[in-house]
Amino acid sequence: MSDEAMLTEAAARLFGDLAAKRDAGFAELWTPVEEAGFPLLLVPEADGGFGGSWQDAFAVLRLAGYHALPLPVGEAIIAAWLLNGSGLDQPEGLATIAPRIDGKLADGRFTGSVAGVPWGGEATAILAISDGQLIVLTGADAERIDPHENPADEARDTLYFTDAVVASAACAADLMALGALIRTAQIAGAMDAALAQSIAYANEREQFGKPIGKFQALQQNLAVFAEEAAAVNCAGQAAFAAAGKYDGAAEFEVAAAKLRANIAIGVGTSTAHQVHGAIGFTREYGLNPLTRRLWSWRSEFGNDRYWSRILGHQVVAAGADAFWPNLTQRSDP
Repeated sequence: MSDEAMLTEAAARLFGDLAAKRDAGFAELWTPVEEAGFPLLLVPEADGGFGGSWQDAFAVLRLAGYHALPLPVGEAIIAAWLLNGSGLDQPEGLATIAPRIDGKLADGRFTGSVAGVPWGGEATAILAISDGQLIVLTGADAERIDPHENPADEARDTLYFTDAVVASAACAADLMALGALIRTAQIAGAMDAALAQSIAYANEREQFGKPIGKFQALQQNLAVFAEEAAAVNCAGQAAFAAAGKYDGAAEFEVAAAKLRANIAIGVGTSTAHQVHGAIGFTREYGLNPLTRRLWSWRSEFGNDRYWSRILGHQVVAAGADAFWPNLTQRSDP
């Protein structure tokens, strides 16, 4: 068995077990993930990490999405990668990332806030990037934490700091793009899971004396759903391959992948709920945690408009003659 196959098998088994008890406390769910070493997936072995590739990261995060895992696995992976690349120490406990920062950094101290932080209230360290500086805030230094959740009940907290001592280092990474990578992989997995559940339900649910999956109209809708799910997986894999090639700096590919994933969510979730009917909306049913996450993730780390503008600006800046050559050469090994 290859290293990649062993990794995905271990992730699938662990994430499946944890998803089955998603109502447990954060520490109970997070500890097995941390002990398995998943946060250090992109950290080189020489530095005490797993030494995995960006393609490995896609496979793991896709499985996190497939199982609707209520944990910041992707955020922890990116945080560890940023810390390692910047020469900063890995903290004990959860390190997560902040999509929004508002404040002032002066003389190694930060006053301000970070918002929309995945599981910020549980974090030992929160990473943000401002003006080319990676800022590492200590969760215990927050003078106030306002707990918030997205529509899928995932923690998206706001933390406030006053004159907090921070570690910092120069960093050229785009945290919005890195977060979009995480969400694209999770969306790919959740789309596949929602599709599988929809097909299974269509083959079990009978109406007019036969399974509803035998009706041509429903078959057509599921076929379109399958096309959308496949497109997200292809776009996501290409974006992660480009991230590996360009050391995380693959804004064009990330923009295309996140935008494609966002668009697919509308088709996939509507079809899944049309197939299931009322039962699909109940919290106890397996479709509910998937579609609520898909709706939430569509707007996180860049919505449709955000990434459309990024793509548009890049294409216009390069000029018409460069469009096709740039499109075909990207991610080409």
